[in-house]
Amino acid sequence: MTAQHQHEPGTDGTWTEWPGVGTASAKLVDRQAGSPTGAWRPGDDPGHRRFLEIGDLPLESGETLPGTVLAFETWGDLSPDADNAVLILHALTGDSHVTGEASPGHPTAGWWSELVGPGRAIDTDRHFVVAANLLGGCQGSTGPSSIAPDGRPWGSRFPWLTTGDQVAAEARLADALGIEAFHLVLGASLGGHRALEWAVSRPERVRNLAVLASGASTTADQLAWCHLQELAIVADPYFFDGDYYSHSIGPVRGLGLARAIAHTTYRSAAELDARFGRAHQGDGDPAVGGRYQIESYLDYHAGKLLARFDANTYLIVTHSMMVFDVGQKRGGTEAALGTITARALIANVDSDRLFLPAQADQLERSIPDARREVITSLHGHDGFLIETEQVDAMLRDFLAGA
Repeated sequence: MTAQHQHEPGTDGTWTEWPGVGTASAKLVDRQAGSPTGAWRPGDDPGHRRFLEIGDLPLESGETLPGTVLAFETWGDLSPDADNAVLILHALTGDSHVTGEASPGHPTAGWWSELVGPGRAIDTDRHFVVAANLLGGCQGSTGPSSIAPDGRPWGSRFPWLTTGDQVAAEARLADALGIEAFHLVLGASLGGHRALEWAVSRPERVRNLAVLASGASTTADQLAWCHLQELAIVADPYFFDGDYYSHSIGPVRGLGLARAIAHTTYRSAAELDARFGRAHQGDGDPAVGGRYQIESYLDYHAGKLLARFDANTYLIVTHSMMVFDVGQKRGGTEAALGTITARALIANVDSDRLFLPAQADQLERSIPDARREVITSLHGHDGFLIETEQVDAMLRDFLAGA
C-alpha cells in the first residue's frame, strides 16, 4: 500500500489499484509558477481607472500611510452646483468597475451594470457616479501589494486599516472631485459598512443613504466565518508571513479556500440544494475519488478570484470588516445611528444567512428617517447582486422622493 493508492489482488492474480484517502489532495488548487498575486500592478493596462494621489493619510491606529493613492472610475458629468454626485461602495472582493464590459484592464464585467448606466436606476445621464477601489485594495489603490517608499512591496509591513480609514481616503477623493455632499451614498455588504460610516462621521456630506444586506457592526457569527477565512490564508505554507511577492508562487490555495468558505455564506442552503443536490460532477463517483457538483462550483469561484485578487488584501479588508462597529466611541450603536440626517433606504435579503434580518431591523429602528425594503431571493446574501430588477425598483422609488 502506498500513500496514494491501495492495492488488492484480482481474480487473475494481478493487483488492481483503486483510489485511497491520499487522493484527496487532488482537490487542492494547482500551484503554478508565475505571479504570486492577482493584484493590478503599475504597468498593467489601467482600463477605465483613474488615479488620485491623496498623500500621507493618518490612520485611526496612530500610524500614517505615506504616498496614498486611490484608483477610481466615474461616469456621467458633475452638475454646475455639484449636487448630482452618487458614491457607490463595493463589497469585500469588488473594485471600482461597477459598470461596463470586461476588457484587458478589467478582468470581469461591471458587478452592477444592470443598475448603473444610462436609463438605469442610477442614471449616468443624470448623475455623476463615483466608485473607488477601497483603501487596502488590490485593483489600483494603495494596499499590501503596492510599492512602499523603500521600493519594495509593502507585504507584511502594511498597517491594519479600519472602515474609518477607508472612508477618510474616500472623503479626500470627494474633495479632489469638488463634491461637498453626495446626493446618494450607496453600499451593500462590506460597502454598507462604509456607507454607514460616511453617514455617521460626515452627515453633512450625505443627503440620501442606501444600505443593502449589511449591518451596523459585525456579529459573532460573522467574526467566526472571517476567522476561518484568515486561517485558511495564513496556514498556506506559501504565505511567507505576507512577504510572498518576491516568490514565483503565492498562497493561492489559502486564498482559494478562503473564497470558497466565504462563497458558501453568500448563498442560501436552499439554493445550493436546488441547484446541485447530491449530483456528481461528470462521470466520476465521489465514493472513489470523484467529486460532487457543489465541490466543482466552489472550486470554480475560488479560481476566478485568484486571477484578480491578493491574499494580503483579503486579510486587510476582512480585518476592517471584523473590527467594524459604527457605535464604538460614539455612545453605542443606536446613539450613533440616531445622528444620521440623510434619508435612508435599508434593505435586507430574505434568504441571507450572513447578514440576518435583525441587523436591518436595528438600522430601520435607529436611523431617524429610514424606510425598509426586503429583497426576495433564493440566492442568499448575493441576492443584492442577482435580483437587480427588485433593487432597481427600490432605488427608483426611493430616489423619486429625494
